[in-house]
Amino acid sequence: MLKKKKLWLSIVLSALLVTAAGCGNDTKTESASGANTGGSASSDQKTYTIAISQYVEHPSLDATREGFIAALKDAGIVEGQNLKIDYNNAQADSTNNLSIAQKIASEKSDLVLAIATPSAQAVVQEVKDRPVLFAAVTDPLDAKIVDKLDKPSGNVSGASDTNPQAITELMDFIASNFPNVKNVGLVINEGEPNAVVMANKAEEALSKHGIKLVKAAVTNTSEVKQAAQSLVGRVDALYITLDNVVVSGVDSILQVANENHLPFFSSDRDTVEKGAFATVGFKYYDHGYQVGQMAVEILKNGKKPSDLKVTVPEKLDFILNLKAAAAQGIEVTDAMKGLVKDQTNNIIQ
Repeated sequence: MLKKKKLWLSIVLSALLVTAAGCGNDTKTESASGANTGGSASSDQKTYTIAISQYVEHPSLDATREGFIAALKDAGIVEGQNLKIDYNNAQADSTNNLSIAQKIASEKSDLVLAIATPSAQAVVQEVKDRPVLFAAVTDPLDAKIVDKLDKPSGNVSGASDTNPQAITELMDFIASNFPNVKNVGLVINEGEPNAVVMANKAEEALSKHGIKLVKAAVTNTSEVKQAAQSLVGRVDALYITLDNVVVSGVDSILQVANENHLPFFSSDRDTVEKGAFATVGFKYYDHGYQVGQMAVEILKNGKKPSDLKVTVPEKLDFILNLKAAAAQGIEVTDAMKGLVKDQTNNIIQ
């Protein structure tokens, strides 16, 4: 009887072990299947980190950043899915700007984007071990951000936001259509190399028409209104370059221009949309998108910055704001409108 009982227990235990082993195998298979699925997805979809250093917040630079991110998204690199963006804004403070560049250099990322000349200069100085792209930089050669435009050496490339032809065309426009303008006032932060380069180009172009460029210097945005007011009575029109400090305080200049019926010309479309009368320019969103496409070439296609030439805006057009014209006492002629190629988008009502 004892032997039969032992035999029965052995049979039961064996059955239980077989059942347990079978369940264990099923669980392991499901887990492995799930792990393989997740593993396959993660290996097929790389996760990227991009550090962004932007010098200050204003419409042109913000649009540049938005266009850059949109180009990545269209290529399947999507923030919140397979892209992490470390966004830093210096708020036009040089100390913050350098600290941000040093922070980015000390942390890991796959690529760095620097928006505006001061940010690009600081980032290039600090970041040597990964690809760097720049945008919204007026003269990358003069600013010593790259050594060549066609095939820059090192780890840096990007897009300039200035075609010198645009400045010349705008100054010629002023001379041709505003015969009473003998002096053009410029509010400028001469601490920004990009502003100085553009101011020199404008001064050269105006001088050929016998028009003088009168400068009012500022060092920060809080000084912009007083500088603009100091030009009243001394000039017949106002102009600003792609000057980050000045563009950040452009509302003050718009107020002065409208109150004193001074035609106001800018170097960027966003300021015209905001209330300046005219520019020769392009959309900064498109400019940022172009740099975003360069980032895709680096991140997904294995290109190096030295493989990508520095580009400049090519699709230039006159952009006029008719409401601003009325506020500034400007009579917009058919000849002015005739210079606008894309009148649907570039004549702002």
